[in-house]
Amino acid sequence: MENITFELSHVHLHGPAFFDYLSLRKQFFVDALHWQIPHNAEVEMDQYDNPMARYSLVLDDDGNVLAGARAMSTAAQWGDHTYMLKDAMTGKLDSIPSNLLDDVIESPKVWECTRLVISPEVKSMRVRTQCLDLIVGGLIDMANKEGADTLISLSNLWLLRALKRLGYGAELLGEPYQNDDDGHKYAVMAIAARQKQSAEHAAHKTAA
Repeated sequence: MENITFELSHVHLHGPAFFDYLSLRKQFFVDALHWQIPHNAEVEMDQYDNPMARYSLVLDDDGNVLAGARAMSTAAQWGDHTYMLKDAMTGKLDSIPSNLLDDVIESPKVWECTRLVISPEVKSMRVRTQCLDLIVGGLIDMANKEGADTLISLSNLWLLRALKRLGYGAELLGEPYQNDDDGHKYAVMAIAARQKQSAEHAAHKTAA
């Protein structure tokens, strides 16, 4: 497997990977979880897929997208939108509670991560864990290069446990809530944006 990272201006360097990631998002968030978010028959794509976004994807040996996530600085702004959690807290999104944090975070040192997805074709828990590790490693690399030191995410509680098992020291920043669309519990969590000290993270490749 291989990790690739990019922003919209570099999408063309990675063939169909970005489109395939959007397609995977549609399969999971729309078809499986029934989220009421922008999509068509092929892809899910929203207002946060803009030039401020950064992407970390995992490809198999044939170049197929196995997993991915999106990230954005909490200081970003594109038109009327900032980042997802801030927009929810300031009343621009009614699908996310506005009281998940005591204060709005707005700093170039903090990045929000969203739309984490792993293909349902990845059945092995070991490989799914490797995918998550590669995604986070890619996000950390991008964040560090742009001066950020913290990643936050409004995510399913399984992610908190998975990140802790991987050694990223994740912590909750607020109380969990239950999503009305899928019935799962979500909460805002954070990790320090620094790579684990192991040979595994010396390069963003691993044997499947």
